[in-house]
Amino acid sequence: MARAIRRTTKQTPGRSTLSDVAARAGVSRSTASRALTGNGYAATDVKERVLAAAEELGYVPDANARSLKARRTPTVGLLVSDLRNPFYAEVAAGAGNVLREQGYTIVLVDDAGSDLEEMAAARTFLAMRVAGVLLTPVSAAATQFVMRQGVPVIEIDRQFCRGECDAVLIDNVAAARDVTRRLASLGHRRITLIVDEATWTTGAGRVKGYRQALAEAGRPVGDDAVVQCGFDRDEIAETTRKLLTGSRRPTAVFAANNMIAEVVWRQAHDLGLKIPDDLSFAAFDDAPWMSMVQPGITTVAQPAYELGARSARLLLSRIEKTARPRTALLETTLVERGSTSRRGRTRKS
Repeated sequence: MARAIRRTTKQTPGRSTLSDVAARAGVSRSTASRALTGNGYAATDVKERVLAAAEELGYVPDANARSLKARRTPTVGLLVSDLRNPFYAEVAAGAGNVLREQGYTIVLVDDAGSDLEEMAAARTFLAMRVAGVLLTPVSAAATQFVMRQGVPVIEIDRQFCRGECDAVLIDNVAAARDVTRRLASLGHRRITLIVDEATWTTGAGRVKGYRQALAEAGRPVGDDAVVQCGFDRDEIAETTRKLLTGSRRPTAVFAANNMIAEVVWRQAHDLGLKIPDDLSFAAFDDAPWMSMVQPGITTVAQPAYELGARSARLLLSRIEKTARPRTALLETTLVERGSTSRRGRTRKS
């Protein structure tokens, strides 16, 4: 006959411990541990008694205590640049769903694009003894710091440590080339690329693809063809306003990400420019608003969810075994809408 759970008249104050569960079930601490974790033998009736005691006491295993033994927890650190941006939110969703299905807990941090915040988050992840780290890096420092501790890292979207760790990226060069080719095929000669920066793999790749397409089309690339606007919205707005009110206003603008695209669209509207009659307009990132405005925005659709999911699957494989670092490139899709048209076309009212 199974032994009854030992009842006590005094409830242990505060958080219940494994010792409390063992005492309530009338077994040793080691037996209670085996029953709860499945690591080692425990008779069926003992397991039932221990589980019932744990449920009654509201016992939650101490992940920190487990990590001291295992030297890692079933936790992954996920560090992204800006959760207000739909792109990064989708990346986080893709990674999170894959990791949860495999029993991992995700610690999500938004570093707001700051290398100092990124490093602080990396230190926090290591203190928590995470099993691995996924990040959309803004510098090489955090990636290298985590790797030096023997923790696997996957760089997402941007790459700073090529050959040192794995990365999952999109083919920025090909995507930007496709957009620019399309604008050139419509007869546009003054095509301006507005980009936040041109040194990271994202910005540098988009500038490279843009220049390749213009070279193929025999279009000259002037010094003012690529405009760097920084990351601040007010700075982007001022830069865009100067461009669109200048004496040599472009006939087409290519915005290198969805935040720049939103600012450019607003500036064009405020200046009374009709899209695409006065200005053909294309963008990067198919943010939800781009299909809601009229005309819709021609844009590059990035597989943001798959970026996160692929990165998570790669990290899980790296947690289990080491291998030479590799870089995976995902393809994009050019979504053509009404914001681009042949140069000089007059629309009927």
